[in-house]
Amino acid sequence: MENWIDATAPVIETIGTDRFPECLSHLLKEIAPYDYTVIFGYHGAARPMDLFDDFPKQKRKIFVEDYQEGPYLLDPFYLACENEVASGLYRIRDLAPDRFFQGEYFRSYYVRTGLAEEIGFFIEMPDNAIVVVSLMREEKAFSAKEMRQLRMIWPIVQSACWRHWQGLSARFGEGGQTSEGTRLDQSVERAFQNLGEGILTPRERQVVEFTLKGHSADAVGRLLEISPGTVRIHRRNVYAKLRIRSQGELFSKFIDTLVVEP
Repeated sequence: MENWIDATAPVIETIGTDRFPECLSHLLKEIAPYDYTVIFGYHGAARPMDLFDDFPKQKRKIFVEDYQEGPYLLDPFYLACENEVASGLYRIRDLAPDRFFQGEYFRSYYVRTGLAEEIGFFIEMPDNAIVVVSLMREEKAFSAKEMRQLRMIWPIVQSACWRHWQGLSARFGEGGQTSEGTRLDQSVERAFQNLGEGILTPRERQVVEFTLKGHSADAVGRLLEISPGTVRIHRRNVYAKLRIRSQGELFSKFIDTLVVEP
């Protein structure tokens, strides 16, 4: 923690250069040591843009490449951006639905990351884009003291990111496509409309959406103003109509709806 002041100078000096994200990562690790940094840019329904990461090759495939191919649509950090969460520092568990750690996104994708905890600085940009600086640990969660120390540096993180990534939304093209030309531009709502289209009722698709996001039957019932028993009936009907038997198969079908043919 004592060295963080010295580590601040390079962050300021490198704003607007390729070295800035690495210097920012170094500063944050001086305050609370952790394993990996990834910085994503979010803009509406567009595929997240990898602005920086320090993963080894195999880790990067899971954390970045696989994530960008669809699972991000169920990520609590992405959904927080969609819901316009206030700028600041958050633990993933603070943003996740009540059954997130029992849900299929966690079991089928997130558990593969092997993380003990992920926290993130959310920086709302002037042009409606959002930068999320994620700090990831493999061995243990961040302590309350470390969270307090990281929040002390928040004004520097926010101001530096504002300056460095100003005009970020211009890097996202029309219709939610990035300048690299990705065609995966479906919002969460559009993806769930496609799942079971012509087979599931609108209410059943709503139940699928909230279930895969990690909400319990009780929570889904509160959100849709129906009883938990009715939620469970809808789930059984969904499984029967889609000819599946588990939430894992449901998750796979959801990911299949995101495949965009050339």
